Amino acid sequence: MSTTNDKAIAVNTPALASETPTQHLDRLVHAAIAPVSGGLSPVALALATVDWAWHLGVSPGRQLELTALAWRLGQDTLQHDASPDDASHPDDDPRFRHEAWANWPFSQIRTGFRNTETFWREAATVPGMTAHHAHMTQFFAKQWLGMLAPANWLPTNPVVLQDVAESNGAHLLKGLQNWFSDVSGVPAPEADAPAQQYLVGRDVAITPGKVVFRNHLIELLRYEAQTDKVHPEPVLIVPSWIMKYYILDLSPHNSLVRYLVEQGHTVYMLSWRNPDASDHDLTMDDYLRLGIIDALHTVGELSGMQHGVHAMGYCLGGTLMAIAATLGRRGGMSDYARMPEIATLSLLAAQTDFSQPGELGLFIDESQLAFLEDVTRAKGYLTGKQMAGSFQFLHSRDLVWTRRMNEYLMGEREHPNDLMAWNADTTRLPARMHREYLTSLYLNNALASSAYQVRGRGVSLSDIRMPVFMVGTQRDHVSPWQSVYKLHHLCDAEITFVLTSGGHNAGIISEPGHKNRSYQMQTRAAHSAWVGHQEWAQQAPRFEGSWWPAWQQWLAAHSGRKVAARPIPAKAVLCDAPGTYVLQRYQD
Repeated sequence: MSTTNDKAIAVNTPALASETPTQHLDRLVHAAIAPVSGGLSPVALALATVDWAWHLGVSPGRQLELTALAWRLGQDTLQHDASPDDASHPDDDPRFRHEAWANWPFSQIRTGFRNTETFWREAATVPGMTAHHAHMTQFFAKQWLGMLAPANWLPTNPVVLQDVAESNGAHLLKGLQNWFSDVSGVPAPEADAPAQQYLVGRDVAITPGKVVFRNHLIELLRYEAQTDKVHPEPVLIVPSWIMKYYILDLSPHNSLVRYLVEQGHTVYMLSWRNPDASDHDLTMDDYLRLGIIDALHTVGELSGMQHGVHAMGYCLGGTLMAIAATLGRRGGMSDYARMPEIATLSLLAAQTDFSQPGELGLFIDESQLAFLEDVTRAKGYLTGKQMAGSFQFLHSRDLVWTRRMNEYLMGEREHPNDLMAWNADTTRLPARMHREYLTSLYLNNALASSAYQVRGRGVSLSDIRMPVFMVGTQRDHVSPWQSVYKLHHLCDAEITFVLTSGGHNAGIISEPGHKNRSYQMQTRAAHSAWVGHQEWAQQAPRFEGSWWPAWQQWLAAHSGRKVAARPIPAKAVLCDAPGTYVLQRYQD
């Protein structure tokens, strides 16, 4: 299917002409501050600090409580003596799990650090603070302590000191070389080979398929059938626009796409274009219309409008797909009237209620959004580096400090894998769309309150009537499963909810045969009584292994009788998968 010019949109360069000289000055100052503050609004941080300091300053009783707590914890640290129990009971913190931490004086250093953590968990909040500022002070106290942890420093880490002695300093020297390579930006000679181990189209994203549609914003991939017969309802997969699509088509052994086609499903995948400055004014409505709606139209034309579509969205792609599922065949909205029926809706780690978005919500308030707007306005987009930095901040203990300790003090570079290669393949976000989704979804929670609008018309999640399959992951800092679960009280549809082990990415990429995987699953019938997430977790049955087969069986149960597989129509083919948009990379 050729590119449709009639569906193209007008793209504009950043509209800076209307900017006044004083506004221009403010924007330049904020853009200059951003690299120093890590892209965080210094005003937002200062307001949280002042809120804490003022409330603590006028609360002498709270000061006495914290003084007494500090005294008790200090006494506990000084009186701590290493005992056999320290070595016989593994530490629950992986930073201190090695048996060397049970020996004095490191056992006492560890105890002192633990007591410091205990103190700041209590001291970071004071009655009277706003909830948002209290969460911020708790989070940033945790970040500072994560940086100052004794495991991160040579003199206070017994494991590193032991390694230095055993290697005669060779590993420490290698770590110094790693540090210099990272700081200078000049990779070591041996670093080039691992970087080439996972190339898109050669090692990952290699499930056979064709690009069958392309517009300014997306390419639509259709994968070749791997079975003689297929279910008549195709599966349309919409990944988040903050990631490259091939997280769902990694190596052959852990490709969700390959798994589905091998089970007899016709699979379409949406691949988002990596935006540039000309895309500054793309909106959420553009992403819905040019992304999901155009993709649904194409799937309907190629697979037959008489068959429904199994629609699946991952992360923010799921949020957008949920919005599309509410539109249906609305009178007066011709684009949506031509949509094929959405037979089922599957949402993977996708929020629809953002009232409790987890730690990501710490970075979203009016001050932060205004600051981000100034930072992105000149370029026209949020860089992939800025986006990646935000997620690193959420997982700083594992993604920053533990990794740096291994690389700089132990000389151990991480062995690359396909998921790491995908994670490094960053994407940009158009400035206007980025602000719109943060403001409407996160800040105002407009979708859950039925205040979200598409082309001036309100959207209500209560209009979702088709069966829903939802997946939450236990250790998700981006889409906490308790937040994902909230769709239960926003619509009366039948919902099958799965809570799986792992995090936002690793919990989804959970192929059959993956060790140490388990999940809970339970179905709520349509129009059934509300059950809170805690009660659900207590009563939902637990299963060992991957949740993929359970989802595939659910899809099959909601599909018609299999029909003979047909090849991809030659007239629709634009190029081979993985297409061209996924290969777009920029140096920001």
